[in-house]
Amino acid sequence: MTQNAENPVELFDMYVAHVGINAKNPEEAAQIAEDFSLLMGLPAIETPKAVFSATLVETMKQNGRGTNGHIGFHVNDMPAAEKWFTERGFELNEESRALTPDGATRLIYFKREIGGFAIHLTTDK
Repeated sequence: MTQNAENPVELFDMYVAHVGINAKNPEEAAQIAEDFSLLMGLPAIETPKAVFSATLVETMKQNGRGTNGHIGFHVNDMPAAEKWFTERGFELNEESRALTPDGATRLIYFKREIGGFAIHLTTDK
């Protein structure tokens, strides 16, 4: 493996936004969120598709993307990050692209899983 002087952590202020866990059903998702609440004091926030433990863990109510779940990486410049990763051979899953009201990309998954986890980029811009 070669070390690249340019890396996305430095280029795009990239950090782990959250980890997604695939639960079998809503009851299991609620239990997982409760366990994280006990472990770290994180409030459980229920949405139609998932239960969030604050913003750190997203437990999908019915198996979400990825064999084991997903990892969301926050970037500060989505277009530049997309270009950077695609130039390195990571294809984007266009069907997963989620847009903001102004048409900018808010979230997009890569086609390939890593270690059984789907990977997506996200931004708040």
